[in-house]
Amino acid sequence: MIVRNGKKPELLIPASSLEVLKTAVLYGADAVYVGGEVFSLRAKAKNFSMEDMAEGIAFAHEHGVKVYVTANVLAHNEDLEEAREYFAALRDLRYTPKDSAAEGHEADAEDTAAEVPVAEVAAQPDALIISDPGMFMIAREVWPECEIHVSTQANNTNYETYLFWWKLGAKRVVSARELSLREIREIRDRIPEEMEIESFIHGSMCISYSGRCLLSNYFTGRDANQGNCTHPCRWKYAVMEESRPGEYLPVFENERGTFLFNSKDLCMIEHVPEMIAAGIDSFKIEGRMKTALYVASVTRTYRKAIDDYFLGEEVYQKNLDWYRAEIAKCTYRQYSTGFYFGKPSAENQIYDNSTYLSESIYLGIVEEKMLILSDFTEDYEKGENLPWIQAQMKEEKLTWMGAPTEDAMSEEAMDAGEPAEEDSKRQRLMGFLELIQITQRNKFCVGDHIEIMKRDGRDLSVLVGAIYNENLEPMESAPHAKQKLWVWLVDDVSFQRVDVEEGDVLRQDAN
Repeated sequence: MIVRNGKKPELLIPASSLEVLKTAVLYGADAVYVGGEVFSLRAKAKNFSMEDMAEGIAFAHEHGVKVYVTANVLAHNEDLEEAREYFAALRDLRYTPKDSAAEGHEADAEDTAAEVPVAEVAAQPDALIISDPGMFMIAREVWPECEIHVSTQANNTNYETYLFWWKLGAKRVVSARELSLREIREIRDRIPEEMEIESFIHGSMCISYSGRCLLSNYFTGRDANQGNCTHPCRWKYAVMEESRPGEYLPVFENERGTFLFNSKDLCMIEHVPEMIAAGIDSFKIEGRMKTALYVASVTRTYRKAIDDYFLGEEVYQKNLDWYRAEIAKCTYRQYSTGFYFGKPSAENQIYDNSTYLSESIYLGIVEEKMLILSDFTEDYEKGENLPWIQAQMKEEKLTWMGAPTEDAMSEEAMDAGEPAEEDSKRQRLMGFLELIQITQRNKFCVGDHIEIMKRDGRDLSVLVGAIYNENLEPMESAPHAKQKLWVWLVDDVSFQRVDVEEGDVLRQDAN
């Protein structure tokens, strides 16, 4: 096993929103990179307001995770003064927890408007990711103590470039996607030991050199280098002969046309040992416009792969099939190893479509849990949900009791045992249900089999036993995106309670 400095490489995950950042943190990221509302090269992403960024950074730091903020546009004159103000705002960023009333402080009974002191915490990012030399110099001037990482947009393809940025004060340089592992190893051998190399390990590949693409600007006037790429590399193209203007001749690949610039996605899950041997300090996942399901899946998979390798290379090799299967559940375009083992050939392009593949459907994230007292008498009498009911009765989690009143809504109020014959009309089969709240992302129904993605690599297969709206009114299905729902999940084999935590991701097989 070859390991640099005995340290695991950092697993660096993208986040498009506060929800996705928290998912990345919970599922095993060492660091997360985010974009603010300016200068981040992802104008179409949700991006972070300063308030959300402060909350996200505070959450990450509480869990021992770093946050890097991207400011990697190629700036024009009119951008520079705003950049100066932006870096100063990040330098001074603080977070005020929404519910952090000081412990032991009670408002005066006669003064209902008494202010409760709130514990404000520092929430500066751990580094800035910059590509433009002018932006770099402004950041150094405004915030001299801040760690700066040089973006892949700066075309970092040789060790002299790394040394140039090091002398200016950069801590880390992100390698261009066009480098092979052999070239990265050469750079590692020629730069200071304490200087860090960050390289992409997974995600979309750009058809233009280090992402510096002019197609979008040419076709639509939207500059990719200012964060407004329209992704024309994924468009359908045809050929037009000079003497026959207006007559478009498709280059036949299939009936849908051809996609000349459509590269496969990068995936190095099978080559983690080679990435470590090249001396890379940070493994970067691409995808600041991806969902929480995507982020949970890639984070959990690469986290396990890295950790397994450090347990022993034989452990990593043994679990390769699991890594492959999990990565296949992410949204992707087909995979390749990019430039890492030599220049890509035609095999690294997709000519017949630009459609993403996905084997899983994102349903939502567990936001909250609660217990409700429920009446199962009707289900019991109709023979519905009997395996679950019988299992719960056996463990005395469902019991016969009188019809609930305001004074009888607790577990202590429930009496065990079968009802007496003369009391059967007034006895009800009662028990507590644990419901989880989600913001629904795709349709699912009562009776569906779904999965709970656990952070330790387990996937719990569960049955959707019931769905309720915010008013706890029962629903048979959840067809409306972004609807707040309460859901009852039950183990689909043992019919026992399932292990659900806040932050768990729910998904369903797309096939």
